[in-house]
Amino acid sequence: MQEGVHMIQINKKEVDIGHFPDGTLLLKEKLTTAQAGGREEVEIRWNYENNEELLAVYFLTKHIRAAGFDNIVLNMPYIPNARQDRVKNEEDVFTLKYFAEMINSLAFREVRVLDAHSNVSLALIDRVKQDTPQKYIEKVILEIEKNTGRKPLMFYPDEGAGKRYSGMIALPYCFGIKKRDWNTGEIKGLSVAGEIGLVEGSDVLIVDDICSFGGTFIRSAEALAALGAENIYLFVSHCEEAVLKGKLCACSHIKQIYTTDSIFRERGNAKIKVFELENER
Repeated sequence: MQEGVHMIQINKKEVDIGHFPDGTLLLKEKLTTAQAGGREEVEIRWNYENNEELLAVYFLTKHIRAAGFDNIVLNMPYIPNARQDRVKNEEDVFTLKYFAEMINSLAFREVRVLDAHSNVSLALIDRVKQDTPQKYIEKVILEIEKNTGRKPLMFYPDEGAGKRYSGMIALPYCFGIKKRDWNTGEIKGLSVAGEIGLVEGSDVLIVDDICSFGGTFIRSAEALAALGAENIYLFVSHCEEAVLKGKLCACSHIKQIYTTDSIFRERGNAKIKVFELENER
């Protein structure tokens, strides 16, 4: 595991996740009122890495409640299974729905998330509160302005992202129109709409919620470069480590990638700058 926030913390203290010889979880956690900050409130911070952690969160929450703590908050910046927010065929398993049911069964006082992939996630999780990535996007804008002497033009890869982020960031923007194969989900092409006349000679900041291999952003950067964009940057709230296996980091059109440590652990790639998430509570 790389430096940064550990996968599961209770009141900012790392939980040691061990295993018995048969592979089942071995967990130890002792809480006192003093450890709970005198408020008898317990915060579980879960920076997702794998599905086994869900079982650990379940066991730990049950253990904490059995110890007499009922005021428990789950801080879960990234929502696992959020991509499976709908089913198209009978054989599709609605994993997001069943994940949410498992979280809801633990009756957290509040569930904190960052920039959910879709509103379906927010609708399925009880007592959820969403934090926006605005402060991190603004940090990127300030860094770009410091380096170039001007604010960037914003670019959102689709209309949904445009509606989501343009209300946070009061800067001119363009957005993408994707050409998708709806059978495979593969993006076949992308065109630029909006204030296209501002692209030529501009620095452009692409913003979206999540990145896997980065195909959408490569296509976005290519389309922007073709319109004359000078420097292109990318911010995503959640960056899967699959990005390191794709072609995004090698894309010559994108100068710098920014993300948070919600799910990205790697610190060895100079092209990716990682912001440590701040506790909003």
